[in-house]
Amino acid sequence: MVKVSSDPLVIGRVIGDIVDDVNPTVKMSVVYGSNKHFVHNSHELVPSAVASKPRVQVHGVDMRSFFTLLMTDPDFPGPSDPYLREHLHWLVTDIPGSTDASFFGNYEMPRPLVGIHRYAFLLFKQKKRGCVTCCVPPPCRDGFSTRRFADDNGLGHPVAALYFNCQRETAARNR
Repeated sequence: MVKVSSDPLVIGRVIGDIVDDVNPTVKMSVVYGSNKHFVHNSHELVPSAVASKPRVQVHGVDMRSFFTLLMTDPDFPGPSDPYLREHLHWLVTDIPGSTDASFFGNYEMPRPLVGIHRYAFLLFKQKKRGCVTCCVPPPCRDGFSTRRFADDNGLGHPVAALYFNCQRETAARNR
């Protein structure tokens, strides 16, 4: 018998396309802009709503913990042929458990050109501060591998994950 999952990360293929599993031991919230565009798994947000860096909060953690946050697009340049999978949009390391990630990292806004793209936020618990070897995005953000990054830095599975869908914003959709 085949086991059917109701987990939105499995249904949305975040688990599978980006990571092998998520070990949800903390809660994470992601909010864009003053209009309070909350990220909920599989909900759609328009590019204009996600243009600025979001506010990320981690809840229920030991204040002495440190985290790494990634935001990737596994559908780049298009979902039917994501040959540049994954595109790294944001990388933040050494996030103290006592703060949020709103002031860290070089955020690149989503710009989907073709089809509906998934944008995933993956939070990893670090073993200690400074254990992640790469703290800035690579010069070319295409072809990033969350799995390889996590393996190279001993991060294990993400402790929290969220994703949203986004597609090109047309003038007709803005009315």
